[in-house]
Amino acid sequence: MTAEHPSTDDLAEAAAGRPLDGLVVLDLTTALAGPYATLLLAGLGATVVKVENPATGGDSSRNNSPYYGPEGLTVARGGDTDMSVSMMGRGRNKRSITLNLKDPRGRDTFLRLARGADVVVENYAAGTADRLGIGYADVCAVNPAVIYTSISGFGAGRPGKAMDSIVQALSGVMFTAGDPGADPVRFGLPVGDLLAPLYAVIGTLAAKTHRDTTGQGQHVDVSMLGALTSLLSTEPFDAFQQVGLPLRTGNEVPRLAPFGIFPAKDGFLALCGPTDTFARGVFRALGRPELIEDEDFATRDGRVRNADRLHAFIEDWSRSLPRAEAVAALAAEGVPAAEVLEPADALRAPAVLEREEVVELGHPEQGPTGLMGPGIPIRFSRSEARLDRPAPHLGEHTAELLARLGGLTEDEIALLRDEGVI
Repeated sequence: MTAEHPSTDDLAEAAAGRPLDGLVVLDLTTALAGPYATLLLAGLGATVVKVENPATGGDSSRNNSPYYGPEGLTVARGGDTDMSVSMMGRGRNKRSITLNLKDPRGRDTFLRLARGADVVVENYAAGTADRLGIGYADVCAVNPAVIYTSISGFGAGRPGKAMDSIVQALSGVMFTAGDPGADPVRFGLPVGDLLAPLYAVIGTLAAKTHRDTTGQGQHVDVSMLGALTSLLSTEPFDAFQQVGLPLRTGNEVPRLAPFGIFPAKDGFLALCGPTDTFARGVFRALGRPELIEDEDFATRDGRVRNADRLHAFIEDWSRSLPRAEAVAALAAEGVPAAEVLEPADALRAPAVLEREEVVELGHPEQGPTGLMGPGIPIRFSRSEARLDRPAPHLGEHTAELLARLGGLTEDEIALLRDEGVI
């Protein structure tokens, strides 16, 4: 790491060969957007030190129902060792320290830690980090090589309450799903909360590459709204609107016909056949090879003009079959098709389990739980990337890391504990 401190050499994660081995990250984040970014960094091998407020019970996701403990899964916390499933997923491979940053001694202690850190990640409301004295300028003053990553709703320093639904509303995505003329649709997956951390990790690693060659740290600034709206713009919705193509088409996409979600006897299937080759495969699977030469369906433009009729043919056929049989018939003709799975089934699909893209969550005392959470969906030919340690309890590593990373003495740590700073 660039920012040297005499007590950081032994902080590298136990598993050798991970891409970010030896990188020290101070994690000031809470809820989902920030913690998901630092989860990815932890899975890639960084030593992530989660800084939590002892006065508020730490990360807000520690209080997300449901919980897991000695009695298994419960809606309400029943004991001190019960841990929210949210924290069990987002806290893995991290170490937790408690530090009251509103206390000047807490701020000073944090800056001692920051001298030996490579990266700081925060997702405070606008202006909060600066008011606490732990903003980029404050950390840069003690560690000019630091990479300081901010994840916010609208950009670092810009005010506004940014929850996922608010960001979805402002981004325009709520009017890209659902049927024409229907009410706006909130995506069930919190896409605003999840896209921003992906860009934050990209920005952090790009800044690390820059620092590796120049020695210069910098501020990385990612907004939830910007991330989601930028992604929206990858589809030409603006152009669709100007030429009169529908933006919202429900479960079918007429401009790509045959393309959509279709009912089967026992569920639904997804079918994507926009090319001539795929469309011909669909016709053969339907037992309608004559459509291959039909002027209404032989070309892509013809299929788009007659999309309603074409999709009606497919629906009549798919309704008569179990979804597995319908998918098999389409696949036999080379058509991209799949069963539409419920989340519980999708999380346990052999393909994602084998690659550890989804993994079983563990509890620090109870061990394996049978509950599934995100893995690191990246495979390397030489390196490892894995989330293999359970989330820590609040403040579990406070004394250890204040001594090893911050250089505090036992007496200094005891005094901070006695006075409620840690």
